[in-house]
Amino acid sequence: MNTLQKLTLLDTRLFFQVNLIGQLPSVRKLSLGLSRCGDGPLYLIIALLLWQFDHSKGSPFVQHALLAFAIELPLYLLLKNAIQRERPSGSQQHGWAPAIRPSDRFSFPSGHTAAAFMFAWLLAAYYPEFSFYYLLLASGIGLSRVLLGVHYPTDILAGASLGSVIALAVLQSALFIF
Repeated sequence: MNTLQKLTLLDTRLFFQVNLIGQLPSVRKLSLGLSRCGDGPLYLIIALLLWQFDHSKGSPFVQHALLAFAIELPLYLLLKNAIQRERPSGSQQHGWAPAIRPSDRFSFPSGHTAAAFMFAWLLAAYYPEFSFYYLLLASGIGLSRVLLGVHYPTDILAGASLGSVIALAVLQSALFIF
């Protein structure tokens, strides 16, 4: 068994162990809520509120967020469609089924997690006093995707890495400030 096969086996085993917890009704309900936080509208609402009510930081934050999402979305889609890792597939035979229907077939990297970490790091750069909570929420969004049965743990790690790198790169650049 080569290294990639061993990693895949470990990833699958970890997925099933974590997913057992996701079957609990209270965990499933919390996971559904966290996953919905990563669907996108919350990011837009937060950005618009900051733009409207924080005149000193809101506009540059929105500009960085727009640039970051303009990079993240195509890159995430390119990676997902190039790698084409199938999502976990459940059935009654396996004793579990995904709690939600994913929007597409492929799982690597997690787009929800990439966007969550990217947005969390952007918020942390502008409003550092709450950094722990932004990153905690981003982690919760990522974990919820495993608990709901639509991602493997390494999908989450890849998404968190992708989002973090993009946010940090955008914050280091001065290309997009109007």
